[in-house]
Amino acid sequence: MRPESEQNLSRKRQLDPAGVMIEHDVTAGPLDLAGVFNNDRLVEIEIGSGKGAFIIERANQRPDLNLLGIEYAKAYCIYTADRVRRRGLQNVRMLRADAGALFRQSLADQSVWRVHIYFPDPWPKRRHHRRRLIQPAFVDEVRRTLKIGGQLLIVTDHFGYFQQIQQVFNNAEGFAETPRPTAGQTGEIVGTNFERKYIAQGRRFYSAGLLRYR
Repeated sequence: MRPESEQNLSRKRQLDPAGVMIEHDVTAGPLDLAGVFNNDRLVEIEIGSGKGAFIIERANQRPDLNLLGIEYAKAYCIYTADRVRRRGLQNVRMLRADAGALFRQSLADQSVWRVHIYFPDPWPKRRHHRRRLIQPAFVDEVRRTLKIGGQLLIVTDHFGYFQQIQQVFNNAEGFAETPRPTAGQTGEIVGTNFERKYIAQGRRFYSAGLLRYR
């Protein structure tokens, strides 16, 4: 059963994701990003969009980019798509999919400009570490899909997961480290709902970034 807070998302108002939420079976073949957005602008992907705070702000700031939000929880995906539709943002699409499978099976070589992963599930128990998204095989797929000069950007509040991310990054080929933006006057780095909650709790954040150079 989904958490109650997630179930209640659809009860707050009549949600309509039409025109924003797309359908794609990751086993069906490549995802045509130019066709999804009806243009050939650079594409950024956010994995785990949640309630959409980051992707909506990013879309407002960069109307020259296409933003694809990947969210596995159906209720959150619909909720964010509805928020995007209500704001009239034409450069955002939402897709309910498993991110690992999507990168392995549906994204073409050098088709993405930037990948954002903010506060991914840390799976803190040791026996669950294999479920963490940031693994060598996944980073290899991200490199394949990124354009030369493209970036993979990650922020987490879990130090143990950050240590694993650093280890994976240290062994990743074809990448150079690139800094994440530092916190501004608001104390925020990326502006997600998780971040705002964690700032109030006084948590520390850890950030990492890779730039594909070959």
